[in-house]
Amino acid sequence: MTADHYDALVVGAGPAGSIAALVLARAGARVALVDKARFPRDKACGDLVGPRGVQTLTDLGIEVAGPRVGDMEVVGPSGRQVLLRAFPGLTYPGHALVVPRVEFDDQLRQAAITAGAAQVAGRASSPLFGESGELRGFSVDAEDTSGAGKDRPLRLTADVVVGADGATSRVAAAAGLVNERQVLWGFAVRSYGVVDPPPPLPRIYFWEPQRWSGYPGYGWVFPGSGGTFNAGVGVGARGDRRVGMRASKDLPAFLASAGIDPGRAGRPLGGWLKMGMTGTIPAGGRTLLVGDAAGLVNSLQGEGISQALGSGRCAAEAILSAGPGGAARVYKADLARLYAPYACATAPITAWMLRHHRAVSGLGRVLTNPAAAAILAGGWSVYWNDLLDGASPGRARRTAAVAARAAGLLTARASDRRCVLESLESSAAGGQLCPEPGDGGLDDTVVTPSQEGVRQTGGDPHR
Repeated sequence: MTADHYDALVVGAGPAGSIAALVLARAGARVALVDKARFPRDKACGDLVGPRGVQTLTDLGIEVAGPRVGDMEVVGPSGRQVLLRAFPGLTYPGHALVVPRVEFDDQLRQAAITAGAAQVAGRASSPLFGESGELRGFSVDAEDTSGAGKDRPLRLTADVVVGADGATSRVAAAAGLVNERQVLWGFAVRSYGVVDPPPPLPRIYFWEPQRWSGYPGYGWVFPGSGGTFNAGVGVGARGDRRVGMRASKDLPAFLASAGIDPGRAGRPLGGWLKMGMTGTIPAGGRTLLVGDAAGLVNSLQGEGISQALGSGRCAAEAILSAGPGGAARVYKADLARLYAPYACATAPITAWMLRHHRAVSGLGRVLTNPAAAAILAGGWSVYWNDLLDGASPGRARRTAAVAARAAGLLTARASDRRCVLESLESSAAGGQLCPEPGDGGLDDTVVTPSQEGVRQTGGDPHR
């Protein structure tokens, strides 16, 4: 078995892992970037890179081609529509980008390799531990590129391991950084297709299979290039991964309700989300988790790419500034500043919504009522998309600030808030991660999903 040691081992070459590897390699670190897939490869996603993600790409000098989208429409349970304006902030632009993941991920991975990261095509199989019990690397069944037709077993170790391997992260499990019973799980499934005329704006649907049923998620139809669309549905649950079967089953009905012939949509592709920073310690010892592996998906609207890009960059900068021994502390401090204030309030709200379907249905009707929308839409757009920090002064920011204060007061005693804060204070892996969610959920049983007719991916399945 070939053995190699690196400054950093990054497991997963999605947006989070590729950005981490890119920043490290540009600084001269010796980095291995491991992924089991052959690139280019697809991922279940809405394909929208949000404003903060666009800004991260700009900061790093990465040019990504794709249509710009700004405003978004929300369709309520009763069919009423609300326009959520895209406001440019002081620290981010007023637009998102539409880039298919099959192109986006490959471009970021190539940028990391060009910067000097060593690409390793293979599955990280068996974890390797140091004398102190800390995760130090993986045995990798590497793809043979010599033409001999056999995999090359590799033993890859590093001063620090970055887990960028998605919601069902092998790195998180090996390092003892996750409690699956506490995780807010999501599953999203989408299809591509062509429709005439193409959707003019990204559109979110507070869809209900039956009136007042309060679906535990939502549907979307996003525009692509050349008259194409990306349409899908996402659902959430506490600890019960059978939700994947529900999303897959409901997709055709949602497409029909949105005016899309299911027969004109391509083969569906599904993937898991880990949301709201609950049930996961984002760093412990010399292991750092980024993107979906750290549970950084926005639990209210499913955005994950911006957080993946931002956390990948933060992890790399923490390693460079504090070294392998201090990186976890610096990285968790960055997450506490950038993502925890929002997750502390929205994770408990999401958990509550998953248990109160009729209340959610009523809330969707109130928010899309024209009178309420005239007052709330601007602030809703800013707060829902986690854009309050750095928002430009004005009515939308003031409304979003009121919403943030109200959410903080309502969730002050919630167990999920405590769980997020404890995960950022924990100094080592293997501790209790809020084992019993005090505000409940649909089901605490963890079930291995079984999807029929739907291919699955492990990355961040929405924006």
